[in-house]
Amino acid sequence: MDGSQILTTVLFLTVVAITIGITFWASRQTKTAADYYAGGRGFSGFQNGLAIGGDYMSAASFLGISGAIALSGYDGFLYSIGFLVAWLVALLLVAEVLRNSGRYTMADQLAYRMKQRPVRLAAATSTVVVSIFYLLAQMVGAGALVALLLGVEDQVVKNIVILFVGALMIFYVTVGGMKGTTWVQIVKAVLLMTGSALIVILVLAQFGFNLSELLGSAADASGKGDAFLQPGLKYGASFTSELDFVSLGLALVLGTAGLPHILIRFYTVPTSADARKSVLWAIGLIGVFYLFTLVLGFGAAALVDPSTLDKAGNLAAPLLAQEVGGGEGSIGGAVLLALIAAVAFATILAVVAGLTLTSSVSVAHDIYNSVIKRGKATEKEEMKVSRWAAAGIGLVAILLAIPAQSLNIAFLVALAFAVAASANLPAIIYNMFWKRFNTRGAVWSIYGGLISCVGLVFFSPVVSGKVDPVTGDSLSLFPAGIDFSWFPLENPGLISIPLGFFLGWLGTVTSKEPETAERYVELEVRALTGAGSEKAITH
Repeated sequence: MDGSQILTTVLFLTVVAITIGITFWASRQTKTAADYYAGGRGFSGFQNGLAIGGDYMSAASFLGISGAIALSGYDGFLYSIGFLVAWLVALLLVAEVLRNSGRYTMADQLAYRMKQRPVRLAAATSTVVVSIFYLLAQMVGAGALVALLLGVEDQVVKNIVILFVGALMIFYVTVGGMKGTTWVQIVKAVLLMTGSALIVILVLAQFGFNLSELLGSAADASGKGDAFLQPGLKYGASFTSELDFVSLGLALVLGTAGLPHILIRFYTVPTSADARKSVLWAIGLIGVFYLFTLVLGFGAAALVDPSTLDKAGNLAAPLLAQEVGGGEGSIGGAVLLALIAAVAFATILAVVAGLTLTSSVSVAHDIYNSVIKRGKATEKEEMKVSRWAAAGIGLVAILLAIPAQSLNIAFLVALAFAVAASANLPAIIYNMFWKRFNTRGAVWSIYGGLISCVGLVFFSPVVSGKVDPVTGDSLSLFPAGIDFSWFPLENPGLISIPLGFFLGWLGTVTSKEPETAERYVELEVRALTGAGSEKAITH
C-alpha cells in the first residue's frame, strides 16, 4: 500500500470513527419512540435544513450528476435543475401540512380519515420500494469509490465494500435512531459543502475564474464541440430519447415531495414554522451545491482523461480532485483525492442511514403496529421490530446493489424519484385537497403507481437490452444477449405518474365508501394549525 492509499485509509477510518461516535452518543439520548423515530422533535429549522441537505445531496448528486455532466454536457446538468426545482413543490404543497397532520410516517397523514390497515400497508410497501431503489445508488457509488482509492478493479473487493456499507448503515439505525442519523447528516452536509467548494475554487482557478473558458475547454476536450454545451446530446438523438427526457423531468420535479426519507424529516422539528424554515435552508444549501456540480462536471470533462473514467461516469468528481491537486502520483493529488473520497463516503453513510431508518420505521409503525397488532403494540415492541426491519432491508439492498454496479447512480436515484412521484405524491395531494378522496382511491393510487412504475422499469432498457455500441458490453442489469425490453423509455414517469393520479380518482369515484367530511375537516384544521398532531392517530 503506497502513501496515498495509507492517507485515504486513514481519512476513511476517521470519517467512520466520527460517525460511529455520534451514533453511540445519540443512543444514550434515545429513550422513547419519539426519540427514535423523530429525534424527540428537538431540531431547529436550521439544523433540520442542514440534515435535509445532507439527506438529499446523496452520492447520486455528488458522484452521479458530476459524471453525467462530464459525459453528456448540458443534458447531464438537467439532473441538477430537476432536483433543485423539485423543492418548490415540496415547500409549497407538502412540508407544512405534512408536519402538522402526521406523527412519524407518511401513512399517519394518509390514514387519518380512512381505513387504517389497507392504507398503511400500501404506504409502507411504497416507502420500502423507494428506499431500496435509493439505497442501490448509494451502495453502487461506495463500491466504485473505494475500488478507485485502493487501486483495485477486483469485483470481489467492490462487493465486500458494499457489504461493509450495508453493515454500517444497519448499525447507525439500530443504535442511533433518528438523533444519530440526523447528526451524521448535519456533519456530512458541512463536509460535503466545504470539500466541493474547495475543488470548485481550484477548478475555476485553472481557467482564471472565467466560466466561459471552462465551458469552452470542456466542449473541446469532450470531442463533441459545441454540441456538448447544447441540449440534445443525450436526449435529442431520437423521438424516444426526447420522450425519455420529459419523463425524467416529470419524475425529478414531482418526486421530491413524495420521497419518504425526506418527508419523515419534517417530523423532527417542533413546529410547522420550523418545517418551512427547514425547507428554505435546504433550498439555499442545495441550490449552491447544484451550481457546484456544474463546475465539477464540466471541470472533469475539461481536465480528466476520458479513458480513466468508468463507463457510468461515477468517478468524475474524485478524479477531478486528484487532477487539480497536481495529478496522479503527486502529493497534492493524493491528498485531495483522499479528502473528496472521504467526503463522498461520509455522504453515502449519511444517506443510507436515513433511508434505512425511514423504511424500517414504516415497517414497524405502519405494518407491525397498525396492521398486525391493530395499534396495540408497545413503543418497546415497535422499536425492536424497527431494528430487525433495518437489518432485513439492509440485506436486500446489499443483494440488489451487487448486480447493479454498471448503472449510473444519478439514474438509479431518478428511478426512485419516479416511484415516489407515481405512488406517493398522488395520494398525498388528493388526501390534503380533495374532500371525497377515500380508502380505495388511496390504495389504488399507491399500488397502481408503484406497480406500473416498477413494472415498466423491469421491461425497459435499464434491466435488459442496452449495450455499449463500441465495446458491446451490457449497460443494463442483465448481460448482453438477454433482451426483453419492450418498453422503450428508461424512466417510466411519463406513464406511471399520470396513471397514479388517474387511479386515485377512479378508485375514489367507483367506491361506495361513505364520505368522511367530518374527518376531512379535522385533518384540514390539523394541517393548517398543527393542533393534535402529537396524539396517536387511530380510529
